[in-house]
Amino acid sequence: MPPKTTDLVDDEELETLADETAQSARRVVAAYATDAEEAVMLFNMLGIAPEDESDS
Repeated sequence: MPPKTTDLVDDEELETLADETAQSARRVVAAYATDAEEAVMLFNMLGIAPEDESDS
């Protein structure tokens, strides 16, 4: 049976990643990205972009 792709998830149902999990994911993405622009694009697509600390 093919996977369901039409199920939409509400934002309330999503859990945030632990900081160390997101950091590990960033390292993997950065290792495989062809350049910094691609890495940033993938970070944003995956929802693991680093927080901008200057806005805090």
